[in-house]
Amino acid sequence: MTLTYIWMSFFLLSFIVAFIKWAFLGDHQILPALVEGIFKAANDGFDISLKLVGVMALFLGFMNIGERAGAIRFLSRIVGPFFSRLFPDIPKHHPATGQMMMNFSANLLGLDNAATPFGIKAMESLQELNQNKDVASNAQLMFMALHASGLTLIPVSTIAMRASVKMPAANPTDIFVPCMIVTFAATLAALCIMAYKQKINLLQPVLLAWVGGLSAGVGLLVWYLTTLDQHSIQLFSNTLSSGLILLIFLAFLLGGWRKKVNMFEAFVEGAKGGFEIAIRIIPYLIAMLVAISVLRNSGIFSYLIDGLRHLFGLTGMNTDFVESLPTAIMKPLSGAGARGMMVEAMNTYGTDSFIGRLSSIFQGTNDTTFYVVAVYFGAISVKNTRYAIPAMLLADLVGIITAILVGYLFFH
Repeated sequence: MTLTYIWMSFFLLSFIVAFIKWAFLGDHQILPALVEGIFKAANDGFDISLKLVGVMALFLGFMNIGERAGAIRFLSRIVGPFFSRLFPDIPKHHPATGQMMMNFSANLLGLDNAATPFGIKAMESLQELNQNKDVASNAQLMFMALHASGLTLIPVSTIAMRASVKMPAANPTDIFVPCMIVTFAATLAALCIMAYKQKINLLQPVLLAWVGGLSAGVGLLVWYLTTLDQHSIQLFSNTLSSGLILLIFLAFLLGGWRKKVNMFEAFVEGAKGGFEIAIRIIPYLIAMLVAISVLRNSGIFSYLIDGLRHLFGLTGMNTDFVESLPTAIMKPLSGAGARGMMVEAMNTYGTDSFIGRLSSIFQGTNDTTFYVVAVYFGAISVKNTRYAIPAMLLADLVGIITAILVGYLFFH
């Protein structure tokens, strides 16, 4: 329902502003510009969705090989001891633990279609342990915060979109390492916020080893990057991003060979999902691109950007990032809306521009907070979500700030 209000407001505000310009300011080109932009945006949305098929099929094919080879179960065993300390209210060997592990593992691999059923099933299992069925439990809140922080190893859809727009990126995967850093920071923020609210001691040896080890690794990576010049940073990022993705593909293939998986059949079966996903997002992408088109052609988009630039300019900071903020602002509200904002930024400023890349980082990290809360809590009829939304939005803010800093470090 939130997306409906956002979508309608784009049209209503745009039409009001366009009418004022036409009736009182004598701008007789505004109405034809709106109509022309609507049809162009609809065609662009269709073209982009079709171009997604190839890249999505590639990634989903390899992901299916990895899933059959036991990649999700392998990740679940690795992170199991860490997450068990975060959910002290869940009995040992309870089904919810395995379902949460499967959800997190699927998210790490970018398997959105697999992650959602596991997540809903986990919420249903946690609801069985919940003493007050109308009020979210601590375990449910922790699970939701970690899920919505968007911890993802490969931002498949964002990479695919960068390869599918009219001016494709020279290297669609060059946002891979920045996204890893940003999504880790957002997840760490969500973890700390929830641990503070639920009085969970993060200094436990297992938690300290995991959090400290990962933080040290990310910190060392960022420190090393600060010692390089801009050209060397981009070269390092491109090499590392491409190398890691190739390594993951190789690991899936070796795992499939070890498990005697029919890898060609598994790839083909997984790749079919690429076409299905591309077709499924066509109406959503067209709807948002059309709404964003009228927003831009009416002039509201320019007013918003100018206002944000002036606001941030008062602090004396560099404001080159402002044009990418609509994607960041939209992401907690709507994944489809944020995707449309990202495409708009890439088409307007260039896919390999600072704005295009930063918008991609925003899209490839945090999840859609309000959508996640509505779907997951709605599935178990929890009415009181307590501090879920404020905590998750605070983690989103940490992710946005980190994305801007990382974007400047890598691409500015």
